[in-house]
Amino acid sequence: MIIDRLKSIANTPIYTGELAALLDGYKSPEMKITAMEGNNEIIRLKRGMYVVNGNAPISRGLCSNQIYGPSYVSLQWALSYYGLIPERVRVLTAITTKRSRNFKNSLGYFTYRQVPKDYFPIGINFAQEDGITFLMASPEKALCDMILADPYLPAKSVIGLERYLLEDLRFDTDAFADFNISVIENCAEQGKKKTILENLIKIIKRYEHI
Repeated sequence: MIIDRLKSIANTPIYTGELAALLDGYKSPEMKITAMEGNNEIIRLKRGMYVVNGNAPISRGLCSNQIYGPSYVSLQWALSYYGLIPERVRVLTAITTKRSRNFKNSLGYFTYRQVPKDYFPIGINFAQEDGITFLMASPEKALCDMILADPYLPAKSVIGLERYLLEDLRFDTDAFADFNISVIENCAEQGKKKTILENLIKIIKRYEHI
């Protein structure tokens, strides 16, 4: 039965061709897909990609990984996930090696920011949402990504960066005690704004001794 076939893919994003193969018993799988989308049985993530709705929780993190890749969840969404900033972030923010893109579907907004290929793989972890695993930046990498992506970052000084962390991001500096400095050092070597990331390390080390 079709419902059993759909349950077999649970909440994993699926391409049109794969979905049509599951519907091969229908005279027109394409028309069935259109009907299923209209009935909200499946959700269109982007052109040619869907996720089944209703059989299991839908992970926006996993959908983000699949909508545009290679990519990993980061920036404001990751910082909020870790409890490092107080705001609840609705836009799913991610990092990619491709050009920056934005997508919108019934699950919300998905935004992707481009970084250099050598910088991309640093500090990527597996995270979970409703028991579903997806790729996300470590806390250290998410903060580095935020600093690199923010066009409104203040001057390069330590004081300016600390004010940005405390006043603009309202960052939980208590978390610095658990930060892996080597991740930030690697980001400084491979990314832009090297001086600012080096100043971030100085701030973290200072807070470690408070």
